[in-house]
Amino acid sequence: MDFNLSPEIRELRDKTREFIAEQVIPLENDERQSSHGPSEALRRELVARTRTAGLLTPHASREMGGLGLSHVAKAAVFEEAGYSWLGPTALNIHAPDEGNIHLMEEVATAAHKERWLRPQVAGHLRSCFAMTEPSPGAGADPSMLATTAVRDGGDYVINGLKWFITGAEGADYAIIMARMEDGSATMFLTDMDRPGITLERSMDAMDSCFTGGHGVLRFDNLRIPATDVLGEIGKGFRYAQVRLAPARLTHCMRWLGQARRAHDAALAYTRKRQAFGKPLVEHEGVGFMLADNDMDLHTARLHIWHTAWLLDQGEKCNFESSRAKVVCSEAQWRVVDRSVQMLGGQGVTSESPVMRIFTDMRAFRIYDGPSEVHRWSMARKLVHLAEKAEAGGQE
Repeated sequence: MDFNLSPEIRELRDKTREFIAEQVIPLENDERQSSHGPSEALRRELVARTRTAGLLTPHASREMGGLGLSHVAKAAVFEEAGYSWLGPTALNIHAPDEGNIHLMEEVATAAHKERWLRPQVAGHLRSCFAMTEPSPGAGADPSMLATTAVRDGGDYVINGLKWFITGAEGADYAIIMARMEDGSATMFLTDMDRPGITLERSMDAMDSCFTGGHGVLRFDNLRIPATDVLGEIGKGFRYAQVRLAPARLTHCMRWLGQARRAHDAALAYTRKRQAFGKPLVEHEGVGFMLADNDMDLHTARLHIWHTAWLLDQGEKCNFESSRAKVVCSEAQWRVVDRSVQMLGGQGVTSESPVMRIFTDMRAFRIYDGPSEVHRWSMARKLVHLAEKAEAGGQE
């Protein structure tokens, strides 16, 4: 792997960094935000600014109106976008839309792409991904899927309850995962204004950076035409992996930008703040935390770039994306936590952006699979590989 970014990627990275600093960060205190994220009006203004800058939806294919970035290029650009909690919304690379765009590019029909994907890439539509359910339904274990889909003539009738559905409020369309009568899973596409869909409530959460927050959705005899099945019947779990492996990594990219910003704030503060006769940064305990931050940031970036490079080589990266997700979510959380500590009183007030980053960041260790589930999955694969190697040596 060559760690030198091409001149084109460096130029795009630097352009994104400048755009975030000049056009996005000044809007971070805009009143068009709530505990459930930026309002639709603020999102549209951010998207309009990004469209003018030529940076909108850079991960989408050029055919659909994006910039067709490779995974390595995304790593560089998404980190810069993530430097502001409004950056991913501005560039139209926020969750769940980023993952849904990738999935639609891979699986959707030409008609579906024209109906939903192309306007989404243009920033006119938002989406949600309805898979997670309250107990005893699907969570970290998707095989517990409880929402059902039953064929009725030319339609499928869907019933079930989904929760913690990011971006549900105000979404224009949804991708719904439902269990078929034979126990397999299928993904369905639907406009969100279709009869049978109810947004019961928006859930209060630690984070407040996702437009539309996190909602509870109920499906009561929701009828979806068979023509709006996403991909093929019974391949929902397979398509989930198509979506989740890259999406885990893009989470790591975006949150790396936030962690780097927290570190930058701590470094600037400790250089000027005096205590016990000298700047904080000259105290060994503070200096060690800064060094540890740098090591964690670099480790996270290496995991991201390596996994992105493997994806660009055509690898599936289910194991590698799990590894990166655990390492990055935990390393980046440590960076933010240390930064709060170094900032002291400022770190726990809105005087610094680090308090906001802290409350947004904690959930990252849970999103797209808790660290413990990824460790368990990795361990199973490691044992399987060891047994396979041992069996091969005995032949």
